[in-house]
Order: sequence, then C-alpha cells, then structure tokens
Amino acid sequence: MSIRILLLQARDLGDLVREEERRSFARKSGLRVEQIETHDLLAGPPKTARLKGFDAIMVGGSGDFNVSDRSLPHIGANLEFVADVAEKGFPMYASCFGFQMLVEALGGSIVYDPDRMEVGTYEMTLTASGEADELMGVLPKMFPAQLGHKDCAERLPPGVTHLASSRLNRFQAFRIPGQAIWATQFHPELDARSNRQRFERYLDSYAGVLSAEERKEAVQRFRNSPETEALLPQFLHLVFGV
Repeated sequence: MSIRILLLQARDLGDLVREEERRSFARKSGLRVEQIETHDLLAGPPKTARLKGFDAIMVGGSGDFNVSDRSLPHIGANLEFVADVAEKGFPMYASCFGFQMLVEALGGSIVYDPDRMEVGTYEMTLTASGEADELMGVLPKMFPAQLGHKDCAERLPPGVTHLASSRLNRFQAFRIPGQAIWATQFHPELDARSNRQRFERYLDSYAGVLSAEERKEAVQRFRNSPETEALLPQFLHLVFGV
C-alpha cells in the first residue's frame, strides 16, 4: 500500500510517547511506520497545502494538554484547522484528544470531569446508528476498549451521528454523515500492554485526581480489547479499498 497518513500529535518534544504513538498507529493500521508522518500541534496546525502529500489524517492523544482548559498552544488555530479539514471532507480518524478537538471544533462541548474519567479498559456499547455504521458496525454491540482521559464530551456537535457510549460517558464515538470522518474517545491504536505503559509514563499527570492507592488500582484495570483492532484497517478499507 502506498497510502500516506499525517498523524497530528499534541505531546512535548521530549515525550517518548511521540514515537510510540506513531508506531502504534502504524501497527494497528497494518502500515509501515514510514507511511505515517507526524506533525507537532504545539507549533500550530500544518499548512493546508501540506495535505496534498497525504491521503488521510489521524489524530492521537495528548500528554499534558487538555481541550477543556485550552492548554494546548495555538489551540484556536488548531481547532480551526480541524474544522476546516472536516468541512472539506478530508478523510480523518481522530482518537481521544483528537475526538475532543473535533467535538469542540464543530460546535460541541468538552468539559473537564474527573468523576467521569476512564483510565484502563472499559466496556463500550454501540448505538443503533453505530451498529448500522459501515465502520463501527464491524464491532459487536458490546466490546472492551482502551481509554485514558479526564476531559469528556458533554454535548456532541450538531448534525453528527452518535455511535457508541459507555457507562460513565454517553458520547464515545461519532462520525460526520456522508464523509470519511470518524472520531472515538477510546484508542483503537492501543492494546492493554501499550495503554498500561502509557498510563505509567503519565502517572504524575493523574496525581491531582487519583490517590497513590487509586493509581495502583488503576494499573490492574487493563485487559485485552482485540475487537477494536479491526477499526483502523476497516477505515483504510472503506476510504481506499485496501
């Protein structure tokens, strides 16, 4: 496959997860690492002209940045870029922080809510629209997924299709109807091992919302989620026929 993906990242330069995230997206998509090029959102959004060299955008999680408090540098410009990409219908898969950016950029609402924080592996349930969706429909109605977030979607943007929920968070996935643009709060690019490794790297960032004992307990809350590994290959199949 000659597909070229632009991966948007919101992670500090010294963060080891930057390269791990790139490799995770490649591995779960069935692509070579060289087919995925990264762009650092801390420097602002990429130039629109740069998209001509790519077939699709993927957006990953974040390290120390939240949509709710607009702590990401150039957040306004980055949200405008995501909204512009969506308006143009450029193929995109956004997970976690990318999901939150897309919600906010398109007129939904993201809030900081530690009471609805999900760190580990949680059960998702497809909506009726999710079961009928050409991407999400490859999953069973209920399935485990990898999560790690404190920001939550309070309201989805108008006009999008709600695809999945969890017990703590009603809004876990959506798509823009008629376009190859999907977003999930959960991480299809991660498995139990890589999600736990990421949590351990970011333990300090959870210190304000989890006690030391709760962080120890959280480490035990990771289990396999093989069903979601079908999503990124199915995304590429739907968009490119591969």
